[in-house]
Amino acid sequence: KMCEQGTWTQCFPYTDRLNYASPCINNVGFAMAVEKLIGIEAPERAQYLRVIMSEVSRITDHLTCLGMAGHEVGASTISMLLIEGRELLYDLVEAVTGARLTVTWCRVGGVAQDLPADFNDRIANAMRQIDGLLADADKLLSRNRVFIDRMSGVGVIPQKDIISYGVTGPLLRASGVAYDVRKAKPYQVYDRFEFEIPIGERGDNYDRFNVRFREIAESQKIIAQAMKHLPTGPIMIDNPKVALPPKERVYNSIEGLMNHFKLIMEGIKVPPGETYTSVEGANGELGFYIVSDGSGRPYRVRVRPPCFLAMGALNKMLIGHMIPDIISTFGMINMIGGECDR
Repeated sequence: KMCEQGTWTQCFPYTDRLNYASPCINNVGFAMAVEKLIGIEAPERAQYLRVIMSEVSRITDHLTCLGMAGHEVGASTISMLLIEGRELLYDLVEAVTGARLTVTWCRVGGVAQDLPADFNDRIANAMRQIDGLLADADKLLSRNRVFIDRMSGVGVIPQKDIISYGVTGPLLRASGVAYDVRKAKPYQVYDRFEFEIPIGERGDNYDRFNVRFREIAESQKIIAQAMKHLPTGPIMIDNPKVALPPKERVYNSIEGLMNHFKLIMEGIKVPPGETYTSVEGANGELGFYIVSDGSGRPYRVRVRPPCFLAMGALNKMLIGHMIPDIISTFGMINMIGGECDR
């Protein structure tokens, strides 16, 4: 409802707060929905940048979830290892966007900032360090008898039930359903990259942990391919009705000043219509349903948040288990409050 009070561009800070562990993905989803209504596409380089930062965000989200999952069953060393890895990536996010959590990096028609000159070296170095941290975590935890006993066979939900609840993402894939929006309905430039969809067998908390663990490696593969084939070119569409003019034009010409003023005060004029656009968030399908009445402000904005639907299935997962199992099962849902606040 807050999005409906501002311009289309002013919605991006609200999307950051849906899932602050992976805000770049939220930005991309909303930008794509608005671009679909306008009938435009971001430049190719901007699409590559969106994919790279989305996958960086996916890894930070998974590292947060897995680190806390270990901590919640007593393996606090794991949380220190994986949060260290997350901080390495937050440094990169800050270098690109200027912020660590609430990034507001995407724009309708492109992105706000390009990658810094040394980004290729920095991300390669960060990924090498993360590989080492993940290897240590794997040795400490994945075959740890106490951890397996706390996670294995706990939180199981039949495949037909988890589908019925509308749960997607790692929880659905852990139950053996290979549904991923990036494969099922490829967006941006995801169809140019090779990556697998990890799935589980039993759909318990141990499967959910392992699916997320394996998805980190798949995200790393996507990032490496995108960096290798990253094209040159603009990062913002060349359309004065959508993109703010460069600051030199704003300061040195009346046309640039008026263009800037109208876009800021009145907003981008999005043609009347409605659309639903989805992306693969870190916790599942993240969808935006938007309605435009032709003005510079959205008439309606609705969100399909993956955590909200997963929380609906929590009760089904817990039936027959012990009270301490609430902790590990809730941890594997990876509930983010911003997605459940409604």
